[in-house]
Amino acid sequence: MEAQLELLKVEALAKIEAASDVKSLNEVRVAYLGKKGPITDLLKGMGKLPAEERPKMGALVNVIREAVTEVLEDRMAKLEELAINEQLEKESIDVTLPGSPARTGNHHPLTRVVEEIEDFFISMGYEIAEGPEVEKDYYNFEALNLPKGHPARDMQDSFYISEDILLRTHTSPVQARTMEAKGGAPIKIICPGKVYRRDSDDATHSHQFTQIEGLVIGEDIRMSDLKGTLSLFAKKMFGDEREIRLRPSFFPFTEPSVEMDISCFKCGGNGCNVCKKTGWIEILGAGMVHPNVLEMAGYDPAVVSGFAFGMGPERIAMLKYGVEDIRHFYTNDVRFVSQFHRTEA
Repeated sequence: MEAQLELLKVEALAKIEAASDVKSLNEVRVAYLGKKGPITDLLKGMGKLPAEERPKMGALVNVIREAVTEVLEDRMAKLEELAINEQLEKESIDVTLPGSPARTGNHHPLTRVVEEIEDFFISMGYEIAEGPEVEKDYYNFEALNLPKGHPARDMQDSFYISEDILLRTHTSPVQARTMEAKGGAPIKIICPGKVYRRDSDDATHSHQFTQIEGLVIGEDIRMSDLKGTLSLFAKKMFGDEREIRLRPSFFPFTEPSVEMDISCFKCGGNGCNVCKKTGWIEILGAGMVHPNVLEMAGYDPAVVSGFAFGMGPERIAMLKYGVEDIRHFYTNDVRFVSQFHRTEA
């Protein structure tokens, strides 16, 4: 019996040593230490031995089982380490190879234009002011010299939430709120943001669009200051050779009011499809702040004056980048946006 056990041990250790991978080693473990293995069978057969032989043979079987288990576990650890090293070798990465380029995003053309406008006016000492998009009728209309029933409201009466609450139709309410908050102090701000109007969406109109307005209030502010500011702005956005002209117009919150045109940057004023053969392109509206607006905000029109202007970044972006349909800015078509990946605004 002892000779049989020793032979079993030698045989098991030899097969453990010969196992070349984890799979074959597991097969050896099951063959010798499993429920149907010879060592387990010997332990189960202890009951058939004479009582005086059982302790000695049981101890001998356990010694052999422990010896085989110890060698097997040691071999298993080495084979697992070897398998991991082989896998790492197969999956190794050559760090000297060039990596796959990561796709990066870029600024939307409207964002480019808005930031360029903001940078220009900030460099001139303006501050950026913001306000709510859901606005009170008072700040959207009445504080801007547009009382209820005023005919100029018709083109802007849009998305009302209640009788006195609506989605703002321009960023002028930010001007009214700022004047009210300043309490008679000088102001030099621009007001960028989204606005909403009841327009039918087409190539040049959208029910939601972006607007940037500016407001300057102080002593001895004149029309010549407005013209000089707008002239510098036109040259910054469209080139140093641009000229401007101011045409009389009407806005309830400014008096006098003007529309500003720039000389066509495509034909130089000779007439083309961009300027509709006129040599000029309309850009924005402006004017001197109406005395009524100043008074409602707590300013004395006899002491201070001011000018205001408003523009649509979509209009400027369409001219600057040759975009023919305003809807391209809002449809999120990657083919359109990706054209501006390397375009300097």
